[in-house]
Amino acid sequence: MSCNLLLIRHGETVDNVNRIMQGQTPGRLTDNGVEQARLLGKQLAHMHIDAFVSSDLKRAVDTCIEIAAPHFNGDKDKALAAIDQTKLLRERDWGSFTGRYIPDLKDAVWTDDIESLDALRARAASFLQFVRENYDGKTVLAVGHGIMNKAIRSVHSGTPMNETPRMANAEVVKLEVICN
Repeated sequence: MSCNLLLIRHGETVDNVNRIMQGQTPGRLTDNGVEQARLLGKQLAHMHIDAFVSSDLKRAVDTCIEIAAPHFNGDKDKALAAIDQTKLLRERDWGSFTGRYIPDLKDAVWTDDIESLDALRARAASFLQFVRENYDGKTVLAVGHGIMNKAIRSVHSGTPMNETPRMANAEVVKLEVICN
């Protein structure tokens, strides 16, 4: 058996616009980010979705609520209650780079407190295993983050991270996950 995974990156945030390294900070959607999520929710409103999963970071949860709400007659409280939040989908931990202006990091020396690619890919593999174990035969919508979603897609396809394109805000990528 398998399941369909609709992997989505959260909507645009204030820090995206200001080119700030968010890492595992909560983040706040811009008005445009909220609208991106609402439009995606309308586009997916007639699609059967068995489960909603999100990173536990605010920007992802807020995106998932907007996308899920049409499946609950617009009731955002019911949408929130239906979302399975997980730390597995959190963005990469950028350590001391968190909160810094991204262009200033171009030639910066990477510090030991930044989550390694091996650790990131291991977390991505754990998320895919979580999907396999819990959602066999189902359609799952999961809202994550740019680098984390890239890691999930890299692990899923067996290709290196640098060969996996980054997702735009509120972009959807469909993956078929083979279950045990």
